[in-house]
Amino acid sequence: MDNSTGQESGGRLQHPEGFRARRGLNWVSLGLLYASYYMCRYNFRFATPGMVEEFSFTKTQIGDMLAIWSLAYGTGQLINGLLCDRIGGKRSMLIGAVGTILLNLFFGFGSFVGSFATFSLIWLINGYMQSFGAPGMVKINAAWFARRERGTFAGIFGFMIQLGQVAISQLAPVILLGFTFGVLVVGEGEWRWLFRIPPLFTAACAVFMALAAKPTPDEAGYPGVIKDELDDSAGVTVSLKESFKTIFTHPLVWYYAMAYACTGAVRTSSDQLAILYFQDELGFDMKTEIPNAARLTLSLMPMVAVLGSFLSGWVSDKVFKGHRSPVAMGLYFLEAIVISVAALVLLSGAVGPTPGGIFLGCLFLVLIAFTANSTHSVVGSAAPMDIGGKKMAGFAAGVIDSFQYYGGAISLAITGRVLDATKEQYGYTFWYAIMAGFGVLGGIAMLLVTRKQRRRHIVAG
Repeated sequence: MDNSTGQESGGRLQHPEGFRARRGLNWVSLGLLYASYYMCRYNFRFATPGMVEEFSFTKTQIGDMLAIWSLAYGTGQLINGLLCDRIGGKRSMLIGAVGTILLNLFFGFGSFVGSFATFSLIWLINGYMQSFGAPGMVKINAAWFARRERGTFAGIFGFMIQLGQVAISQLAPVILLGFTFGVLVVGEGEWRWLFRIPPLFTAACAVFMALAAKPTPDEAGYPGVIKDELDDSAGVTVSLKESFKTIFTHPLVWYYAMAYACTGAVRTSSDQLAILYFQDELGFDMKTEIPNAARLTLSLMPMVAVLGSFLSGWVSDKVFKGHRSPVAMGLYFLEAIVISVAALVLLSGAVGPTPGGIFLGCLFLVLIAFTANSTHSVVGSAAPMDIGGKKMAGFAAGVIDSFQYYGGAISLAITGRVLDATKEQYGYTFWYAIMAGFGVLGGIAMLLVTRKQRRRHIVAG
């Protein structure tokens, strides 16, 4: 075999000397930039206790602000995923980076008009600008990874992405505690600085990515290394019409999209409402002196998410030979079981501001993060690359990923209202119950994909 082709040899893909190192550089630069997007997204959750105290926002209003962000992000995925296949992934990611930097700074310096409409509008636009990131990232990597590498890659890449959530989980408590750096003095509990400092990291990562990343191996000096199983002709861009027609009529894309809506419903809700959960259910001070238990939990959640994402991607590559749906189906049903148990334990009164109650309350969040994010790599990253290939992975990712945030918006809007209506009697029990229901729906969607793929295989055979 000619090693320059990147084809299989003895069941293992072989690549020319230097290719993996160059791909690693590409991977790191893209991953760090997208991780920094997360710093300019999950900073909002740390600001919510201060916003509630200052402006008397209800759980419904906080949930609606987050839901509006999710709707804007999801709709942006559809629009920008299609646009990404036309302008390329690198440009898309840089446009998103500039947008989220400006919007976060505007939120940090211009959010003194304390109205629901003001906060919602700023965060809505930020959601749209951030939606340039995921399609661009997936499109670039579809050109750099072969089909039987993508599941494992997506799991490893999840580590880079989740670094952003870990980083803001460590940085936010420092900001809220207050600090002095030269002439800069940040007072205790000044939550607006959560939107002023993280964009600086995004700016640095954007410069690094602009210098280091190449959209294709060809442009990096490795022509023909990765063979696209769908369309191996030159180039990675197509017309808007071709991309739209191909992806919208694909027989599996909408099943994956519906399943991913359920991933988003659980993932977004558990991530974004965790701060209020800590404060209301476990009795933590989340406005200034955030307890170590909360910090540890918020750092463990993305870390176990990475582990679950990697394992599910590896299993789909090695055990199921690139088939994603059987793995995802099992994970959704497992997720529903875990969350249902959590709801019952919370209902029993075992979770609360005691050492044992705090341990259980934090443990369930970590377990939910593991199961919910395990579907992230196979459904949200690997499947779009499989469906769209290097030329249309951007729009495939946009369609599927948009539903993650539509699901998140629905879940947040419902949960905020339910918590306001039931919290005095049931605490956050219904938060868990709502998430468990979405887990069941996700498993059903993947069951339908598995059955459809099996029928297609039988017909093709």
